[in-house]
Amino acid sequence: MAFCAEALNIRLTKSWPSIAMPIMALTRLSLTDFRNHALLSLQPSAQFVVLHGANGTGKTNILEAISLLVPGRGLRRAGLSEMVRSDGDGGFVVSAEIGDVLLGTGVNAVAPDRRKVRINGANASINGLAEWLSVIWLTPSMDRLFADGAGARRRFLDRLVLALEPTHARHSSRYEKAVQQRNKLLSGSSPDPVWLDALEAQMADSGAAIANARQRMIAALIEQLNVAPAGPFAVPNVALDIGTLQPTADLREIWKKSRRRDASAGRTLTGPHRADLVVHNRANGQAAERSSTGEQKALLLSLILAHAALVAEQRGAPPILLLDEVAAHLDPTRRAALFERLAATGAQVWMTGTEAELFNGIGSAAELIAVGQI
Repeated sequence: MAFCAEALNIRLTKSWPSIAMPIMALTRLSLTDFRNHALLSLQPSAQFVVLHGANGTGKTNILEAISLLVPGRGLRRAGLSEMVRSDGDGGFVVSAEIGDVLLGTGVNAVAPDRRKVRINGANASINGLAEWLSVIWLTPSMDRLFADGAGARRRFLDRLVLALEPTHARHSSRYEKAVQQRNKLLSGSSPDPVWLDALEAQMADSGAAIANARQRMIAALIEQLNVAPAGPFAVPNVALDIGTLQPTADLREIWKKSRRRDASAGRTLTGPHRADLVVHNRANGQAAERSSTGEQKALLLSLILAHAALVAEQRGAPPILLLDEVAAHLDPTRRAALFERLAATGAQVWMTGTEAELFNGIGSAAELIAVGQI
């Protein structure tokens, strides 16, 4: 499939506004050859978009497509080739309208490992998507977020940061690329110290921006959680663990002194890429990873709700929320409380479930879509 304006249904005459629009709700979503969807077009008209149907009909695939409208690898972190419909022509397209803003992303058969982006008909960078849209998701695989390694929690925190600070994607990309180049250089027999100095300077510049943005997010979340309404969901305390680093540490000097150690390890052992999000249950002080599965999900929901309120306050519109199978494992009381809290955020909420009855408590604010019958 050729990745072109026609495939994305984008009007090339559209101009690109100089600032992002505050409205963050999809008014149209179209998929072409994405996962199991050959052609799919939705025009949501309610705050809650409920995708229901049997397992295997492609409900989560729709959420994944939306998650590609922001920088990153999407909610499954899958390879691009996995997203291409098996009996398609080797490419896929995801396009959406947000008011007058037109977004599109996809791959074609010529370059199936390179994702392209168009914004209002013009070629754009993947990181540029963050200027227009904020998307946060919760999936069943995230139930182990607190029990898994620090990498998953860092990615979760960075998605929260990105929703408020679009430049975070660019800093993260620059930092990650520089770290990879440094590791590769150190693996050689005689790495060039001048080139290492340059890479470490770039790492320090981007790393400082990353660390500061994360700290701002943690501080803002703490303030938001302090004024969150009471309810059946556990309230978390959050902190950023930066290991043995001091906030004022000279990273360039640290990396310079640790080149031999890092070369032996085959990786850079110190830096913002080693930070961790630490969460405790405010009620009893228990670490999230030691809490029950239900309490961990409640802590996650509290974080996402607080973040949605924070984005609405600072960007003028809440993020789009993607909640995959979130209602199935909540008791009726918590389910009703969740719907009430979500409605109060004003966010467009996309939810999935096998049974439409799970969402009866939402009422007229819900648009129910039977996936497999559209």
